[in-house]
Amino acid sequence: MPIDRRHLIGSGLVALAAGAAGPARARSEARTASPSRPVGALELAHLADAPSTPTGLAIARGGRVFVMMPRFTADVPVTVGEVMPDGSVRPYPDAESNRPDPKRPQASLFHVPNGVFDRDDTLWLLDAGLPEGKGAPVPGGAKLVQIDIGTNRIARVVPLDSGVSPTSSLNDLRVGRLNGRPVAYITDQGQDGKGAILAVDLTSGLVLRRLAEHASTQSQKGVVKFVERRPVMQTKGDGPPQSPKGGANGIALSPDGARLYYAPLMARHLYAVDTAALLDPGASDAMVAASVKDLGEKGLTGGLTTDSKDRVYLSLQEHNAVGRRDPDGRITVLAADDRLVWADTFWITPERWLYISAAQVNRRPEFNAGQDLQRPPYAILRVRIDADPVDGV
Repeated sequence: MPIDRRHLIGSGLVALAAGAAGPARARSEARTASPSRPVGALELAHLADAPSTPTGLAIARGGRVFVMMPRFTADVPVTVGEVMPDGSVRPYPDAESNRPDPKRPQASLFHVPNGVFDRDDTLWLLDAGLPEGKGAPVPGGAKLVQIDIGTNRIARVVPLDSGVSPTSSLNDLRVGRLNGRPVAYITDQGQDGKGAILAVDLTSGLVLRRLAEHASTQSQKGVVKFVERRPVMQTKGDGPPQSPKGGANGIALSPDGARLYYAPLMARHLYAVDTAALLDPGASDAMVAASVKDLGEKGLTGGLTTDSKDRVYLSLQEHNAVGRRDPDGRITVLAADDRLVWADTFWITPERWLYISAAQVNRRPEFNAGQDLQRPPYAILRVRIDADPVDGV
C-alpha cells in the first residue's frame, strides 16, 4: 500500500528518504550534454583586405598570393589583386587592366572568378566577360589570360567566345597536359543554373563546349544550402526568397590528367569525366556523356582540388570545413574553423600546405535582403597535408 508520509514525521525516515534521493538528483544536475566531436584545426595564413568578394585564390611558388574578385556588380573596382605583406590588395597586373572596357575586350579584365598557376609558375586567369555579373558576355570578353608574374605583363590571350552562351557564367579553371599537349578545363555554372564544361586546346585555341544538357552539370532543384547556420536564399525584385541556382562549379584534375572531377554548386554529388573525351573534336555529346561517372554524395561544396594521391579535397561550405574524398570513396572531414565562412578556393603548395579562401559569398546583399554583411578582411586559412600538389601545364 502507498506510504503516508505524515506517519513518518519524527521518525527520521523522511530525512532518510530525502537523503536517498539527494545524490541521484545531484548527479543528474551535474551531468551535461555531450558536445560535438572535434576535428582538426586550420591556421590563419593571411588576412586580405579585399575591396570585394574574393572567391579565387592562387599562390606562386615564391609565396606571392593573388585573389580574384568577380564583378558581381558594376561597382566592383578590382577583379584581380595581389595580396601584399600588410594585407592590402593591389590591382593586378595594374589598375588599368582592371577597368572593364567593352571597346578593348582582350586588353581589359571584366569578371575574373578564378585563376591558377601552371608548372612554369605562369598565372592563368579566367575572365567570364561579365562587366556587371549578369547578362550576355561582352563579345571578346570571355577569355583566358596568361600572365608572366616576373614581368607582370600579359603574355597571351585565348578567346573563349565559341564556348559560351548568352547565359554563361564561367567559374573555375584547371590547366594540365593530355598526351603532351597543354590544355585547360573550365566550368560554366550558368546564370540560370544550366551549366557546362569547356575544354580548351591551348596550342590550337580550339574550345569545345561539353555536357551542356547533362544532369551532372545542372543546378539541382529543391536544394537548400546552409552557411553560418542560415539558409542561403536569394531575393530578386519583389519576388519571394529562393535558393540560388548554380550549375558546374568546382573542378579538379587527377594526377595523370585522365579524369576531370567536377560538381555543381547547388547539388550534392561529385562527378568525373574522361578528359580525352572532352578534348576529342570527333566525340559526340553522347560519347562524352558515356564517360561520366557519378561518384556519389559529397555534401554541398564550392571549390575542389586534388593531390598526388588522387584524393579530392572538398570545400564543405555548410560546415565551415575542409573534407577529403579518397579514391575508394571514403570521405573524411580534415579540419573546421568558424572563420572559414563560405569555404571556396583551394591551393596546394610544394611545401604541402593546403590553403583555402573564406569568401563570405553568403553575406552578400543579394542573399540578405539588400544588406551587405561582408566583413573584411577576408581570411585565407591553411592546414598541412601528406601529399604533393598536382602539377599544372
